[in-house]
Amino acid sequence: MVERSKVRVLIAKPGLDGHDRGAKVIARALRDAGFEVIYTGIRQTPEQIVESVVQEDIDVLGLSILSGAHMVLIPKILKLLEEKGIIPNEDVLLLAGGIIPPDDAQELEKMGVGRVFGPGSPIEEIIRFIEENVPKLKKFRSES
Repeated sequence: MVERSKVRVLIAKPGLDGHDRGAKVIARALRDAGFEVIYTGIRQTPEQIVESVVQEDIDVLGLSILSGAHMVLIPKILKLLEEKGIIPNEDVLLLAGGIIPPDDAQELEKMGVGRVFGPGSPIEEIIRFIEENVPKLKKFRSES
């Protein structure tokens, strides 16, 4: 199991969505669980988010979207990560949450999102998913 304090998590709110209560709750809960958490704030562009991933040497990227623009914003973020040579779920664990219909969640997971967590997902489930999947990232495999 990976040491939580060594895992850097970025919680980001892409697009024009100004509702950030859920993102703040997740950020605080992950921080309280021992992870190093950075919260970008609202209204971040995909470019700003990917630049933060690079600059902050992020292990887990959590995207919170309530605006309905998830099928535009997340593919754009995936493309920008790829352009930077960052492979989702190999170099950085990519998670999404918010109001995302089940069919869209399945499609996003096919595109490269590691997991989509909907409203009411238990924080313990999110923590468990991170703990189970971060050790599979290249960075953590090479440390073993």
